[in-house]
Amino acid sequence: MQLSLRLLQPQDLANADHIFRLAFGTFIGLPDPMQFSGDASYFPHRWRMDPSAVFGAEVDGKLVGSNIAVNWGSFSFFGPLSVHPEFWNQGIAQRLIEVVLDRFNDWNTVQSGLFTFPNSTKHHVLYSKFGFYPRFLTYIMSKNISSTSQIPLAQLQWSRYSQLNESDKLAALKSSRRLTDAILEGLDVSQEILTVDTNQLGETVLLWSGSQLVGLAVCHAGANTEAGSNICYVKFAAVHPGPLAQQHFEQLLEVCEHLTSALNMTQLLAGINTSHYEAYRCMLARHFRIEITGISLHHNHESAYHRPDVFALSDWR
Repeated sequence: MQLSLRLLQPQDLANADHIFRLAFGTFIGLPDPMQFSGDASYFPHRWRMDPSAVFGAEVDGKLVGSNIAVNWGSFSFFGPLSVHPEFWNQGIAQRLIEVVLDRFNDWNTVQSGLFTFPNSTKHHVLYSKFGFYPRFLTYIMSKNISSTSQIPLAQLQWSRYSQLNESDKLAALKSSRRLTDAILEGLDVSQEILTVDTNQLGETVLLWSGSQLVGLAVCHAGANTEAGSNICYVKFAAVHPGPLAQQHFEQLLEVCEHLTSALNMTQLLAGINTSHYEAYRCMLARHFRIEITGISLHHNHESAYHRPDVFALSDWR
Protein backbone atom coordinates (compact mmCIF):
# COMPACT_ATOMS: atom_id res chain seq x y z
CA MET A 1 0.00 0.00 0.00
CA GLN A 2 1.47 3.32 -1.11
CA LEU A 3 0.10 6.08 1.13
CA SER A 4 0.60 9.74 0.34
CA LEU A 5 -0.78 12.99 1.71
CA ARG A 6 -1.53 16.17 -0.21
CA LEU A 7 -3.67 19.27 -0.19
CA LEU A 8 -7.12 18.79 -1.67
CA GLN A 9 -7.99 20.59 -4.90
CA PRO A 10 -11.44 21.83 -5.93
CA GLN A 11 -12.05 18.72 -8.04
CA ASP A 12 -11.46 16.53 -4.94
CA LEU A 13 -14.10 18.10 -2.72
CA ALA A 14 -17.12 16.10 -3.89
CA ASN A 15 -15.22 12.83 -3.43
CA ALA A 16 -13.98 13.91 0.01
CA ASP A 17 -17.57 14.76 0.98
CA HIS A 18 -18.72 11.31 -0.21
CA ILE A 19 -16.07 9.55 1.90
CA PHE A 20 -16.92 11.73 4.92
CA ARG A 21 -20.62 10.77 4.78
CA LEU A 22 -19.89 7.11 4.10
CA ALA A 23 -17.39 6.88 6.97
CA PHE A 24 -19.49 8.61 9.62
CA GLY A 25 -22.75 7.04 8.47
CA THR A 26 -21.18 3.59 8.57
CA PHE A 27 -19.65 4.17 12.00
CA ILE A 28 -22.94 5.16 13.64
CA GLY A 29 -24.84 2.42 11.79
CA LEU A 30 -27.18 4.33 9.48
CA PRO A 31 -29.15 2.08 7.09
CA ASP A 32 -28.04 4.41 4.30
CA PRO A 33 -24.70 5.87 5.39
CA MET A 34 -24.84 8.53 2.67
CA GLN A 35 -27.71 10.20 4.52
CA PHE A 36 -25.31 11.29 7.25
CA SER A 37 -25.44 15.06 7.76
CA GLY A 38 -28.35 15.44 5.32
CA ASP A 39 -27.86 18.37 2.95
CA ALA A 40 -25.43 20.18 5.25
CA SER A 41 -21.99 20.82 3.76
CA TYR A 42 -18.48 21.38 5.11
CA PHE A 43 -15.91 21.04 2.36
CA PRO A 44 -16.46 23.81 -0.24
CA HIS A 45 -16.53 26.81 2.08
CA ARG A 46 -13.85 25.48 4.45
CA TRP A 47 -11.61 24.93 1.44
CA ARG A 48 -12.28 28.48 0.23
CA MET A 49 -11.55 29.82 3.72
CA ASP A 50 -8.05 28.28 3.61
CA PRO A 51 -7.02 25.89 0.79
CA SER A 52 -3.75 25.21 2.64
CA ALA A 53 -5.64 23.58 5.53
CA VAL A 54 -7.65 20.85 3.77
CA PHE A 55 -5.71 17.60 3.44
CA GLY A 56 -6.34 14.35 1.64
CA ALA A 57 -4.87 10.86 1.97
CA GLU A 58 -4.34 8.74 -1.12
CA VAL A 59 -3.62 5.03 -1.41
CA ASP A 60 -2.10 4.08 -4.74
CA GLY A 61 -3.36 7.36 -6.18
CA LYS A 62 -6.94 6.97 -4.90
CA LEU A 63 -8.42 9.41 -2.38
CA VAL A 64 -9.36 7.48 0.77
CA GLY A 65 -9.66 10.13 3.48
CA SER A 66 -9.38 13.77 4.50
CA ASN A 67 -8.95 16.13 7.40
CA ILE A 68 -9.51 19.87 7.78
CA ALA A 69 -7.59 22.24 10.04
CA VAL A 70 -9.38 25.36 11.27
CA ASN A 71 -7.50 28.42 12.48
CA TRP A 72 -9.16 30.70 15.06
CA GLY A 73 -6.09 32.75 15.88
CA SER A 74 -4.38 31.39 18.99
CA PHE A 75 -6.77 28.43 19.03
CA SER A 76 -7.13 25.77 16.32
CA PHE A 77 -9.14 22.59 15.88
CA PHE A 78 -9.49 19.92 13.23
CA GLY A 79 -12.25 17.93 11.61
CA PRO A 80 -14.13 16.34 10.17
CA LEU A 81 -11.49 13.62 9.96
CA SER A 82 -12.71 10.71 7.85
CA VAL A 83 -11.28 7.59 6.22
CA HIS A 84 -13.09 5.30 3.79
CA PRO A 85 -14.33 2.21 5.73
CA GLU A 86 -12.35 -0.10 3.44
CA PHE A 87 -9.17 1.50 4.78
CA TRP A 88 -9.91 1.68 8.50
CA ASN A 89 -7.31 0.47 11.02
CA GLN A 90 -4.38 0.99 8.64
CA GLY A 91 -2.82 4.06 10.25
CA ILE A 92 -4.26 6.55 7.77
CA ALA A 93 -6.11 8.61 10.39
CA GLN A 94 -2.87 9.04 12.35
CA ARG A 95 -1.12 10.45 9.28
CA LEU A 96 -4.01 12.85 8.68
CA ILE A 97 -3.73 14.06 12.27
CA GLU A 98 0.02 14.53 11.97
CA VAL A 99 -0.32 16.76 8.93
CA VAL A 100 -2.86 19.09 10.55
CA LEU A 101 -0.72 19.33 13.69
CA ASP A 102 2.13 20.45 11.47
CA ARG A 103 -0.18 23.14 10.11
CA PHE A 104 -1.03 24.17 13.67
CA ASN A 105 2.71 24.69 14.23
CA ASP A 106 2.89 26.81 11.09
CA TRP A 107 0.11 28.98 12.55
CA ASN A 108 1.83 29.24 15.95
CA THR A 109 -1.26 27.75 17.55
CA VAL A 110 -1.21 28.13 21.33
CA GLN A 111 -4.08 25.79 22.23
CA SER A 112 -6.04 23.23 20.22
CA GLY A 113 -8.87 20.75 20.47
CA LEU A 114 -11.43 18.64 18.66
CA PHE A 115 -14.96 17.24 18.89
CA THR A 116 -15.60 13.51 18.90
CA PHE A 117 -17.92 10.73 20.05
CA PRO A 118 -18.02 10.50 23.86
CA ASN A 119 -18.51 6.72 23.91
CA SER A 120 -15.93 5.62 21.32
CA THR A 121 -12.83 4.23 23.03
CA LYS A 122 -11.31 3.75 19.55
CA HIS A 123 -11.40 7.49 18.90
CA HIS A 124 -10.21 8.42 22.39
CA VAL A 125 -7.23 6.08 22.19
CA LEU A 126 -6.32 7.46 18.75
CA TYR A 127 -6.40 11.08 19.85
CA SER A 128 -4.60 10.40 23.13
CA LYS A 129 -1.58 9.35 21.07
CA PHE A 130 -1.30 13.02 20.09
CA GLY A 131 -1.94 14.47 23.53
CA PHE A 132 -5.68 15.16 23.18
CA TYR A 133 -7.72 14.22 26.23
CA PRO A 134 -11.42 14.56 27.13
CA ARG A 135 -12.57 17.39 29.38
CA PHE A 136 -16.26 18.27 29.00
CA LEU A 137 -19.34 17.10 27.15
CA THR A 138 -20.57 19.26 24.31
CA TYR A 139 -24.29 19.21 23.56
CA ILE A 140 -25.69 20.14 20.17
CA MET A 141 -28.99 21.72 21.18
CA SER A 142 -31.99 22.81 19.15
CA LYS A 143 -35.11 24.88 19.48
CA ASN A 144 -38.08 25.02 17.14
CA ILE A 145 -38.81 28.55 16.00
CA SER A 146 -42.23 29.49 14.69
CA SER A 147 -42.11 31.57 11.53
CA THR A 148 -45.07 33.54 12.81
CA SER A 149 -43.71 34.17 16.31
CA GLN A 150 -43.19 37.77 17.30
CA ILE A 151 -39.92 38.08 19.19
CA PRO A 152 -39.65 41.50 20.90
CA LEU A 153 -36.34 43.15 20.13
CA ALA A 154 -37.23 46.80 20.63
CA GLN A 155 -34.95 47.18 23.65
CA LEU A 156 -31.93 45.54 22.02
CA GLN A 157 -29.26 47.29 20.00
CA TRP A 158 -28.06 44.89 17.34
CA SER A 159 -27.10 44.73 13.68
CA ARG A 160 -26.54 42.28 10.83
CA TYR A 161 -23.01 42.21 9.49
CA SER A 162 -24.16 41.77 5.89
CA GLN A 163 -26.09 45.04 6.04
CA LEU A 164 -23.14 47.18 7.16
CA ASN A 165 -21.18 49.35 4.75
CA GLU A 166 -17.55 48.41 4.08
CA SER A 167 -16.15 50.86 6.63
CA ASP A 168 -18.47 49.60 9.35
CA LYS A 169 -17.66 45.99 8.44
CA LEU A 170 -13.96 46.64 9.01
CA ALA A 171 -14.75 48.28 12.35
CA ALA A 172 -17.00 45.36 13.33
CA LEU A 173 -14.24 42.84 12.55
CA LYS A 174 -11.84 44.81 14.72
CA SER A 175 -14.42 44.88 17.52
CA SER A 176 -15.01 41.13 17.14
CA ARG A 177 -11.32 40.47 17.67
CA ARG A 178 -11.31 42.57 20.83
CA LEU A 179 -14.30 40.63 22.15
CA THR A 180 -12.85 37.17 21.49
CA ASP A 181 -9.44 38.26 22.77
CA ALA A 182 -11.12 39.04 26.10
CA ILE A 183 -12.25 35.39 26.27
CA LEU A 184 -8.94 33.86 25.19
CA GLU A 185 -5.89 35.89 24.24
CA GLY A 186 -5.48 35.79 20.48
CA LEU A 187 -8.80 34.05 19.75
CA ASP A 188 -10.05 35.35 16.39
CA VAL A 189 -13.09 34.18 14.41
CA SER A 190 -13.05 37.02 11.88
CA GLN A 191 -12.35 34.57 9.03
CA GLU A 192 -15.56 32.73 9.92
CA ILE A 193 -17.44 36.03 9.72
CA LEU A 194 -15.90 36.84 6.34
CA THR A 195 -16.54 33.34 4.98
CA VAL A 196 -20.22 33.47 5.92
CA ASP A 197 -20.57 36.92 4.38
CA THR A 198 -18.58 36.29 1.19
CA ASN A 199 -20.21 32.95 0.43
CA GLN A 200 -23.69 33.96 1.61
CA LEU A 201 -23.85 31.06 4.04
CA GLY A 202 -26.02 32.84 6.58
CA GLU A 203 -25.46 35.88 8.77
CA THR A 204 -23.41 37.26 11.65
CA VAL A 205 -25.37 39.18 14.27
CA LEU A 206 -23.72 41.83 16.39
CA LEU A 207 -25.03 42.89 19.80
CA TRP A 208 -24.07 46.36 21.00
CA SER A 209 -24.14 48.37 24.20
CA GLY A 210 -23.67 51.91 22.99
CA SER A 211 -20.56 51.81 20.79
CA GLN A 212 -19.18 48.63 22.42
CA LEU A 213 -19.66 45.23 20.82
CA VAL A 214 -20.82 42.98 23.65
CA GLY A 215 -21.89 39.90 21.69
CA LEU A 216 -21.64 38.21 18.31
CA ALA A 217 -23.01 35.08 16.67
CA VAL A 218 -21.74 33.62 13.39
CA CYS A 219 -24.62 31.65 11.87
CA HIS A 220 -25.00 29.29 8.92
CA ALA A 221 -28.49 28.88 7.49
CA GLY A 222 -30.08 26.44 5.07
CA ALA A 223 -28.96 23.72 2.68
CA ASN A 224 -25.34 23.48 1.49
CA THR A 225 -24.04 25.19 4.64
CA GLU A 226 -23.05 23.64 7.94
CA ALA A 227 -26.68 24.03 9.02
CA GLY A 228 -28.83 22.08 6.55
CA SER A 229 -32.36 22.74 5.31
CA ASN A 230 -34.61 24.83 7.55
CA ILE A 231 -31.89 25.20 10.19
CA CYS A 232 -30.05 28.24 11.50
CA TYR A 233 -26.84 26.92 13.05
CA VAL A 234 -24.70 29.01 15.38
CA LYS A 235 -21.13 28.16 14.39
CA PHE A 236 -19.67 30.43 17.06
CA ALA A 237 -21.15 32.92 19.50
CA ALA A 238 -19.84 34.72 22.54
CA VAL A 239 -20.41 37.75 24.72
CA HIS A 240 -17.88 39.98 26.41
CA PRO A 241 -16.98 38.62 29.88
CA GLY A 242 -17.97 40.58 32.94
CA PRO A 243 -20.88 41.17 35.33
CA LEU A 244 -23.38 41.63 32.46
CA ALA A 245 -22.26 38.55 30.53
CA GLN A 246 -25.29 36.40 31.37
CA GLN A 247 -27.72 39.19 30.51
CA HIS A 248 -25.99 39.82 27.20
CA PHE A 249 -25.91 36.09 26.43
CA GLU A 250 -29.66 35.81 26.96
CA GLN A 251 -30.13 38.81 24.67
CA LEU A 252 -27.87 37.24 22.04
CA LEU A 253 -29.95 34.04 22.12
CA GLU A 254 -33.03 36.19 21.64
CA VAL A 255 -31.48 37.86 18.60
CA CYS A 256 -30.50 34.44 17.16
CA GLU A 257 -34.08 33.24 17.53
CA HIS A 258 -35.27 36.36 15.73
CA LEU A 259 -32.71 35.82 12.96
CA THR A 260 -33.87 32.21 12.52
CA SER A 261 -37.40 33.44 11.94
CA ALA A 262 -36.26 36.29 9.69
CA LEU A 263 -34.32 33.84 7.50
CA ASN A 264 -37.42 31.62 7.22
CA MET A 265 -35.73 28.78 9.09
CA THR A 266 -37.71 26.66 11.54
CA GLN A 267 -34.97 25.37 13.85
CA LEU A 268 -32.16 27.05 15.75
CA LEU A 269 -29.16 24.77 16.40
CA ALA A 270 -26.12 25.49 18.56
CA GLY A 271 -23.37 23.65 20.38
CA ILE A 272 -22.75 24.36 24.07
CA ASN A 273 -19.84 22.99 26.04
CA THR A 274 -20.94 22.04 29.53
CA SER A 275 -17.98 23.84 31.07
CA HIS A 276 -20.08 26.95 30.41
CA TYR A 277 -22.64 25.73 32.91
CA GLU A 278 -24.42 29.06 33.42
CA ALA A 279 -24.74 29.49 29.65
CA TYR A 280 -26.04 25.92 29.42
CA ARG A 281 -28.65 26.70 32.08
CA CYS A 282 -29.74 29.73 30.06
CA MET A 283 -30.35 27.51 27.04
CA LEU A 284 -32.37 25.05 29.07
CA ALA A 285 -34.45 27.93 30.43
CA ARG A 286 -35.18 29.00 26.83
CA HIS A 287 -36.40 25.45 26.06
CA PHE A 288 -33.50 24.22 23.94
CA ARG A 289 -33.28 20.43 23.85
CA ILE A 290 -30.29 18.14 23.38
CA GLU A 291 -30.01 16.57 19.92
CA ILE A 292 -26.44 15.22 19.87
CA THR A 293 -23.97 14.48 22.64
CA GLY A 294 -20.29 14.93 21.86
CA ILE A 295 -17.18 15.62 23.87
CA SER A 296 -14.39 18.15 23.54
CA LEU A 297 -10.83 16.87 23.62
CA HIS A 298 -8.13 19.39 24.53
CA HIS A 299 -4.43 19.23 23.84
CA ASN A 300 -2.41 18.74 27.03
CA HIS A 301 -5.53 19.33 29.18
CA GLU A 302 -5.50 23.08 28.43
CA SER A 303 -8.93 24.66 28.82
CA ALA A 304 -8.85 27.15 25.92
CA TYR A 305 -12.02 29.23 26.39
CA HIS A 306 -14.00 26.36 27.96
CA ARG A 307 -14.36 27.94 31.38
CA PRO A 308 -17.33 28.60 33.71
CA ASP A 309 -16.97 32.38 33.42
CA VAL A 310 -17.34 32.29 29.62
CA PHE A 311 -20.69 32.50 27.85
CA ALA A 312 -20.08 31.02 24.41
CA LEU A 313 -21.49 28.66 21.80
CA SER A 314 -19.33 26.38 19.64
CA ASP A 315 -18.79 22.68 19.10
CA TRP A 316 -15.61 22.22 17.00
CA ARG A 317 -17.21 19.91 14.45
